[in-house]
Amino acid sequence: MRTVLITGANKGIGFETARQLAALGNFVYLGSRDILSGQKAADQLNASGVNNVAAIQIDVTNINSISKAKAQLDSEVGALDLLINNAGISGAQPQQVADYSMEAIRTLFETNFFGAVQTTQIMLPLLRKSSAPSIINVSSEIGSLTMNMSAERPPNWSNFSTYGCSKTALNGFTVMLANELRSQNIPVNCVTPGYTATDLNQFKGFKTVEEGAKPIVVLAMLTDRTVTGKFFKDGGEIRW
Repeated sequence: MRTVLITGANKGIGFETARQLAALGNFVYLGSRDILSGQKAADQLNASGVNNVAAIQIDVTNINSISKAKAQLDSEVGALDLLINNAGISGAQPQQVADYSMEAIRTLFETNFFGAVQTTQIMLPLLRKSSAPSIINVSSEIGSLTMNMSAERPPNWSNFSTYGCSKTALNGFTVMLANELRSQNIPVNCVTPGYTATDLNQFKGFKTVEEGAKPIVVLAMLTDRTVTGKFFKDGGEIRW
């Protein structure tokens, strides 16, 4: 049984990803800024017959919180097989980078980029204790530079420009980290759930959470450890 930590797993895509991975036989820690929300999510899964889950408090914007979560994992399981950096915020729209407030930009990056970076750095010692560790960063098509330069780019993407920048940065982190950890046999990849109906977009997405979690779960269950530094969507790869 693999041990998985998913940040932002008390609701939305994170919660559904936890449900699906636990159903496949993994033990999943549901990371949540608020432990009560996390425990409520774990209780909900328990009530549905999914018992191989546990809530863990982790605020990805707070180093002390991440360190406490790492210490708890070290004490309870000793190693981490899979880290899924899922926690993220969308920010208020419209958010064109030409005039979006610097405070709002920093807030988005604090969770979507720096949160993933510092969570990964702090959890790496536990991942290195695993016989087959891996890291997945949950990104977005809006972070794809290729898709943003395409004539098929949806016009409403301009409303999410700053969010897109934070995901582009996350994509860059993924590639650089994948190169750094390649010799240590730690695959690092990105995946986008697609436009999924969650509170991140006021439930306007056209995909269900079950559909949105699918590509994350597929990547999480991948056994080919040579696959690293890639960006996936439902059905295949996305160009950076």
